[in-house]
Amino acid sequence: MTEQLFQHTLWRKGNQFRVTVLAAEDQTGHNPATAAVYGNPQNDCLVRIHSRCVYGEVFESDDCDCRAQLRTALQMIDAEGAGVVIYLDQEGRGEGLRNKARGYAYSQEHHTDTFTSYRALGLPDDSRSYEAAAELLHRLNLESVRLLTNNPAKVKALQDNDIDVKRETWTVPVSESAQAYLEAKRQFGHMIVTAQAD
Repeated sequence: MTEQLFQHTLWRKGNQFRVTVLAAEDQTGHNPATAAVYGNPQNDCLVRIHSRCVYGEVFESDDCDCRAQLRTALQMIDAEGAGVVIYLDQEGRGEGLRNKARGYAYSQEHHTDTFTSYRALGLPDDSRSYEAAAELLHRLNLESVRLLTNNPAKVKALQDNDIDVKRETWTVPVSESAQAYLEAKRQFGHMIVTAQAD
């Protein structure tokens, strides 16, 4: 696999930060992993590994916690003055936007959660991979991180790639309509702590 690293700077809310893109040959057609690097992150800094969610981030849907997770992670990293957000093009738990839409349609027709819907459609529960995230952290010379996640698969993926992980327990504000979605994630192993939105 051919890999290249590209870096440049961007501005957010008056502060400059570094963007690092790991450009690797990808047979799935996904965009390469991207890291937004704030300040001068050292070992044990805050890290968020975030998978793309068009519904939450672009359409601002209240049916998931994706937008709240991303915003909260950015706020926490801003407050500490350093940290990393890694953004992965893994829409629909790795199955793409088309299959995500199929899952939503099935869920609404049959009153099931999206995990159940995926299975009914012959799709895996979660096909995401986090090796590219681990590679970016290694490229940033980070051997230990405080990971903002409720997903044990992310913790294991980094540990399997020789990164020491301390999972940060965090609370994200979510709408009432997202509660069923979070409960389904909890039943499938996610370690979720939530707060109602104001």
